[in-house]
Amino acid sequence: MTRETSSVDTTRINEAIREREVRLVSQSGDHIGVIPIDVALAKARESGLDLVEVSAKSKPHVCRIMDYGQYKYQQAKKQKEAKKKQKQIVVKEIKLRPRIEQHDYEFKLNHAIKFLEHGDKVRFIMQFRGREMAHKELGQKIMEQFILDLEAVAQVEQAPKQEGRFMNMTLAPLPASKMKKSKSIENEDELFIETDDELFIETDDELFIETDDDSESSFEIEEKNREVNDG
Repeated sequence: MTRETSSVDTTRINEAIREREVRLVSQSGDHIGVIPIDVALAKARESGLDLVEVSAKSKPHVCRIMDYGQYKYQQAKKQKEAKKKQKQIVVKEIKLRPRIEQHDYEFKLNHAIKFLEHGDKVRFIMQFRGREMAHKELGQKIMEQFILDLEAVAQVEQAPKQEGRFMNMTLAPLPASKMKKSKSIENEDELFIETDDELFIETDDELFIETDDDSESSFEIEEKNREVNDG
């Protein structure tokens, strides 16, 4: 039987094999030996199968008797299964402020641990407002504290980097062989935590901080109170 190969598939089969003789392998894997190409083709036809060139680097070329269509189907199936097993990397985002309260820090730390242990990357995004821009070192210290507290499950992929009013950092999970099981600081199951000026909301993909853009930060309020007292 003669089958045409696709433009992508360069495997030679049946009459497309232009060698005078080949080293033949049977369907069951037995080595028949070096025989003329005509004899090899005849054996393939007798079996109702294809003669497939499996190695063009050997001298003579190695050919095997097989059902080429079934072989291609099985190869495509294996590739599809392998693709399904490949874990897709998900990046979770955790938004921060430079004057974060301790319980808020612990809340977000616990979620970062869960994300990393699940195999997801975590991107920390810190926003500076108003006079907070004059105290970027506060944000740097918080980022460094996250790195320290997550060292058992994470490694730094992108170090803290200032971009305008935002400081970003990305942590990636450690390989499973190096990861140590971490214990959350608290068993925090609440989805909503309301503070004086922020509402923390967890979703499947991100941990958001919703704030009123027109509201003053606690840092700005403290600065104004200090100016009044000094006056």
